[in-house]
Amino acid sequence: MNKFRYLLIVFFLFPNLLAGQDIAQWRGPERNGIYPDKGLLDKWAEEGPDLLWKMEGIGKGFSSLSVYNGIIYATGRKDSIEYLTAIEAANGNPIWQIPYGLSPRRSFKETRATPTVEGDKVYLISGRGEVVCVDASQQQIKWHVDAFESFKGLYATWEIAESPLLVDNKVIYTPAGHLTTMVALDKESGETIWTSETIHDTTAYVSPILIKKGDKRIIVNVLRNYLIGVDSENGEILWTYNYSELDKSLSHSQGIYINAVSPLYRDGRLFITSGYNHTSAMFELLPDGSGISLVWKQPVLDTHHGGIVLLDGYIYGSTWINNSKGNWACINWETGEIMYDKKWNNKGSIIAADGKLIVYEEKRGFVGLVNPNPDNFQVISSFQYKPGSGPHWAHPTIGNSILYIRHGETVTAYNISE
Repeated sequence: MNKFRYLLIVFFLFPNLLAGQDIAQWRGPERNGIYPDKGLLDKWAEEGPDLLWKMEGIGKGFSSLSVYNGIIYATGRKDSIEYLTAIEAANGNPIWQIPYGLSPRRSFKETRATPTVEGDKVYLISGRGEVVCVDASQQQIKWHVDAFESFKGLYATWEIAESPLLVDNKVIYTPAGHLTTMVALDKESGETIWTSETIHDTTAYVSPILIKKGDKRIIVNVLRNYLIGVDSENGEILWTYNYSELDKSLSHSQGIYINAVSPLYRDGRLFITSGYNHTSAMFELLPDGSGISLVWKQPVLDTHHGGIVLLDGYIYGSTWINNSKGNWACINWETGEIMYDKKWNNKGSIIAADGKLIVYEEKRGFVGLVNPNPDNFQVISSFQYKPGSGPHWAHPTIGNSILYIRHGETVTAYNISE
């Protein structure tokens, strides 16, 4: 099929698929797990939404997918090399695949970082801390910086699991260690723009978020010990909070140092959570963004690595009972009050779109459409996703009313539009 005919078919079948967009990245446009799609199904068929296509061959990975202007970008490991694959979103046909970095050397060697896509550039962080820019139009690496090595980074047990954040002309990466904490690289050249001071901490497995408070735009991340806020203009560390010291008595002996969930921010308040019985916590930022203070803490919603979502004043996510078991919970954003703590299959990842929650439990691959009711965990529809192999750890992605599920080397697309 020639390119022109393909584009015509895509336009008529999926009129929004080729619409322009600003950015595609980890957990949606705002990194909060919420996708902007509207007009989605209120209920799925018993066997699940209509299957559009399934493809294999992207390599092994736990990373999520980024959907940008009709193209899906996926990372995956083959042997010890990480590859970026571009896939036609309309039909699942692979377009190209190129190597970009090295996979982790320890356990769970699958890819973790979700691509960040802007224009014809794709930004990646490998499992060994290489920051890479791929020119998608040329299908080749534009620049490559071994940032972990260059900045003498310091990682913990499972090495690197950070998806790149773009701020203006900067790519943000958190190597931690004794030389610096966070760095900004020029997104066109890979040259260093700024480095923050060191707080002598170790990187965790968190992808940072960007918030605005007062006249400051602040990059927020969680390291092994510290929650930090960094001025996006110059790399100054505005504040730190020792999260590992918060309620040690409630925590797994090492779990207080294992952080893997991006924070949530709204109206001057910042919420963080991690698994292993470590307490979640709400913080208030000072009016000028120069500091934070603890508002409340809540040990029930201790999300392992499946993300959290804020809808209509309530936080939804899964809890950690042990590494292979957890429930689903809802707490009040303002007060931390527990609304429910319910069992459904197992813990897992969560996203939202069109006022609905979609959950993907990690053990057997059940996918659920959930009513965001703070009074009870109400599963409207569910089906079991069976293709692929390994834990179901990749978070689902929505693009142009299509639900994408990635499991191991497999990607599947479902039509969830009305």
